[in-house]
Amino acid sequence: MTDIPHLLLIDDDDALRSALAQSFDLADIPVTCFADAAEALAQLDAKFTGAVISDIRMPRMDGLELFRRISAVDHQIPVILMTGHGDVAMAVSALKQGAFDFIAKPFATDHLIAAARRALEMRALVLDNRRLRAAAAESAGGEPLIGESPAMVRLREHMRQIADADVDILIEGETGTGKELVATLLHRWSRRRGRPFVAINCAALPDTIAEADLFGQEGRAQLTQSGRIARAHRGTLFLDEIESSPARLQGSLLRVLEEREIHPVGAEQPQPLDMRVIAATKPGIDSSVAEGRFRADLLYRLDMVRLRIPPLRDRREDVPLLFGYLLHQAADQLGRQVPDVGAEVRARLSEHDWPGNVRELANYAKRVLLGMEREEVKQDTGLPLSQRVDQYEASVIRQVLERVRGDARSAMAALHLPRKTFYDKLNRHGIEIGEYR
Repeated sequence: MTDIPHLLLIDDDDALRSALAQSFDLADIPVTCFADAAEALAQLDAKFTGAVISDIRMPRMDGLELFRRISAVDHQIPVILMTGHGDVAMAVSALKQGAFDFIAKPFATDHLIAAARRALEMRALVLDNRRLRAAAAESAGGEPLIGESPAMVRLREHMRQIADADVDILIEGETGTGKELVATLLHRWSRRRGRPFVAINCAALPDTIAEADLFGQEGRAQLTQSGRIARAHRGTLFLDEIESSPARLQGSLLRVLEEREIHPVGAEQPQPLDMRVIAATKPGIDSSVAEGRFRADLLYRLDMVRLRIPPLRDRREDVPLLFGYLLHQAADQLGRQVPDVGAEVRARLSEHDWPGNVRELANYAKRVLLGMEREEVKQDTGLPLSQRVDQYEASVIRQVLERVRGDARSAMAALHLPRKTFYDKLNRHGIEIGEYR
């Protein structure tokens, strides 16, 4: 079945089924029709994105049995039952058991359409919440790599492929994209997960004591200071902002990577190390090598595998889901209730480029939670009201098109727009629907 939200309509009355299908088509709600409940049931699994409408009185498998079997597949798939007056008691019983709604015959078609739209909206919310919970569980206590854009799916796949391979890794990404999170997850998914994860910010190393801080220092009789690198023995060493490491330390780091040993300051003998090294850099380290600010041999040694984290502006479809997670996380941290997200916030989520990436989005989520976003939105906009309304309308249409992958009928259903109005708005805002397919 397609993953675009749609309805399954089951009724053995050919005339009624055909009439209802036509009504849903006019309402721009995608629908697949069945005369037999078993055939419809075969199309369902826990990933089903739509809702089910079924008559109660049918041969072989009736609507109540269908509802029970659907509940066994996924109890949160919305089921709307159509019933005659004599079956209302059965429908009410099904409602108590978790059916989404029932509608008694004869009924006004617009009432059924309204119920179907509510059911589709509820199913979308259920699946979004499941994705958030799954992402949170996968993070094992840290912020998850949330996102369903192709770039993020590929990133997670590559991470899974290399997590248990003892190869050094270079993570490349802009500030705030989550480089340390990626390094942490690689450690958690590896066989070294029970060993130390030692993070060192190379940009914050004090020049005067950097060597002793990293490699340790030995006095006349014994080791007087254990270096931070040695603490990663049998675990993972994470070198953040490696491109900012002092030039005189780059040679020492290269020796550590090549020999897997450290030489404490003042010591006669090196100390062997068993560790995996993950480094992180902002984009541009190759230019730093070309300009002589970073050693080429150190980059070659680190760059066995390079993972690139896309910025938020290149995966805008992930922003609403990630914002929802961060908003709930902030609510838990601050002991607040999650507020309703208004039009101004939704417009900013879709229109802003988020140069600070996830870090900036997390700060914005906290401001929204604290009720501070309205003033910020007003400061950012100096446009007349009509232009602000046009911008918001265009952003909502784009957001819906992204969600339904450019399917016009699904977009019109989600926006509650007739066909002509929908295409008029696309033309007015210069939106090419083909770009979203």
